Amino acid sequence: MTKHRIYKMSFASVYPHYVTKAEKKGRTKTEVDEIIRWLTGYSEKELETQLENETDFETFFAKAPKLNPSRALIRGVVCGVRVEDIEEPTMQEIRYLDKLIDELAKGKAMENILRKSC
Repeated sequence: MTKHRIYKMSFASVYPHYVTKAEKKGRTKTEVDEIIRWLTGYSEKELETQLENETDFETFFAKAPKLNPSRALIRGVVCGVRVEDIEEPTMQEIRYLDKLIDELAKGKAMENILRKSC
């Protein structure tokens, strides 16, 4: 799948996969939503609206109210690529979110996922 096709994918089409991944490991949709809101600055209602509108990833991140500056602390590998080394901004935001969901599914504490102890 090309980068362009990923950007144009509906965030709402991938969101259930984030929730399923978390729930399979005993985590919750509420935690997934908290991570997304922390990363993007969307309120609960704004996030619901983005999902209802089936906003694509590019627009979802471009219109995020306040991308969390602590997201620069997210390190690690997703899909064989180090997230901190991704140069394309939208792809890096997508992979930051993927990494946070991976951390949730692996049982990491929310405080650490949200970089509160850094």
